[in-house]
Formats: sequence, C-alpha cells, structure tokens
Amino acid sequence: MSTDLAQQAADRYEIADTLHRYAFGLDHGDPGSLTSAFTEDCLFDFRPAGAKLGLDFPRLTGRKAILESLLPLLGPLDTSHTVSNLQIEIRENSATLYAYVMSQHFMPREGSRRGSENALLMNRYDCELVRDGQKWRFKRVTIDNAWSQGDPAILNVLAFHRTMRAKSKQPK
Repeated sequence: MSTDLAQQAADRYEIADTLHRYAFGLDHGDPGSLTSAFTEDCLFDFRPAGAKLGLDFPRLTGRKAILESLLPLLGPLDTSHTVSNLQIEIRENSATLYAYVMSQHFMPREGSRRGSENALLMNRYDCELVRDGQKWRFKRVTIDNAWSQGDPAILNVLAFHRTMRAKSKQPK
C-alpha cells in the first residue's frame, strides 16, 4: 500500500511540475522548459478564452506549432504566470488536470512602471496528460477565461507591431 501512495505522490508532483515547466517556459522565453511540457502531438486550444477576450487565436496541434506561436507572442512581453487550485485525477499512464492560472502581461520593459498598460487574466485550464517515462506531458490543453482586468489586446497589439516591422523590412 505504501508503494502505491508513494507512486501517487510522485505522479501528482510530476503532473504539477508539468504545469510549472510550461509557466516557466512562457515567463522566461525558455523553449526547453516549454518543449518538455508537451507531447509531440499535443493539442493546445486557447479559443474559449480568446472568444471571451476578443483575441483571435487558432487551435494549435503539435509541439512545434505551439512553440512557434507562444514564444514569439509572449516572449517579448513582461509576463508572469501563477498556478493555483490544481485538481489531479490519475488513471495509470494518463491523467486529467484542472487548474487556475493567473497571467499578467505588460508591454516590454513596462511591467515595473506604475500605471503601465497591462492585461491580468484568470484562466481555467482543462488538461489531459500522459506519462512519458518519469515525466508527464500535456496531450491536450484547453484554456477558458474566468475573468480579466486591463486590456488583453496587448497580446494582439504586440503581434501586430512585429508583423508590420517584419513586412517593412522585406525587400520591395
């Protein structure tokens, strides 16, 4: 019985660590941490939250697509994620995770300035994970918004400015 409890405790720790690696990867622009959180064929769906926030964000399939979309979008921003209220259900080599993740986003180098434009989002995460050796990885992540403050368009505005800059640098 104690072995089962020890394995359950280790699994719960590793599942929580998956969400922490994901958050760390976003906050620090760390592709290694972010990559370690997803299966190769992970499905990432921010559309439920995006619809409430007025953000057009596609459903992403695959680790590569997730990395290529999230890091350029959030990497330049002053961003922090805080994880809470984890509910974990384990079934052998698969698990379900429900959690709240609060994310705060500021324009680059503006986070420490009083009165800076920002977006504070409280999102609900509904995730499926699979065991991969000793690690757990997300197989599916669905994000819905519980509430927000500030202007979530910060996420779109920065992406728009980057796109316009890239287009202006293209040879004519």
